[in-house]
Amino acid sequence: MLEFISFGSGSSGNCYLLRTQTEGLLIDAGVGMRTLKKYFRDFGINLSDIQYVLVTHDHADHVKSVGSISNDLHVPVYATADVFRGIEHNYCVRRKVNGASQHIITAGASFRLGPFRVKSFTVPHDSNDNVGYRITCGNTVFCLMTDVGHVTEEMKTYIGEADYLVLEANHDEEMLRGGPYSDYLKVRVGGDNGHLSNRDCAQALADYASPRLKHVWLCHLSEENNHPELARKTVEMILRSHGIVAGKDFQLDVLKRKTPSGPFTLE
Repeated sequence: MLEFISFGSGSSGNCYLLRTQTEGLLIDAGVGMRTLKKYFRDFGINLSDIQYVLVTHDHADHVKSVGSISNDLHVPVYATADVFRGIEHNYCVRRKVNGASQHIITAGASFRLGPFRVKSFTVPHDSNDNVGYRITCGNTVFCLMTDVGHVTEEMKTYIGEADYLVLEANHDEEMLRGGPYSDYLKVRVGGDNGHLSNRDCAQALADYASPRLKHVWLCHLSEENNHPELARKTVEMILRSHGIVAGKDFQLDVLKRKTPSGPFTLE
């Protein structure tokens, strides 16, 4: 059995769990420790089931609790050197990851964590560094790409290899243009090192997903510049224009911003 749960996906906090019956892999830790403990209790999962933590990048909504989780549970954390440096200087991370728990990886590295075979790859974003992860368990390939400024050639390959894919659909372009953000922030979010729009997310799926794809989760939706149903309908519409029917060719779900989504069984 392989199971996926999202404990939050958005600027308020991002945290994802991939687990077998015996081992758990946490991707990002941007949800508060007290809240995370409650969610684990609600799902009947022990925090001690977490054996590994992967970090995508050093923004607070992805790393706020990484030091607490690592230090309290004695769990190793895997991230690039630039991400660890960013965590050290991030005032929102009150408890830092101690040196013994820091395992430095490089973008493009492949490594094994128990039953999980992990491949990291560069994802463009305006953080100190940002990586996505392709995680293989048995014959199942799970990919996560969040805080995506634009889709690179390397990312296209991993979209095509995925059986299960978490991909950012951060904003609706019209909502962003007419929304409350400052001009500077609008340019930042919509730029090549910002966040992926609904439309660009859909186009990436239409262009690069393969017939092996079983399930897509749209992640990191903006509260101010998007809406779950708008994201879903935009992606479905663009996919249908390419002859792809969400719900038939693969399942499509939108991850909740501030509460858990799942559990989802990956077969």
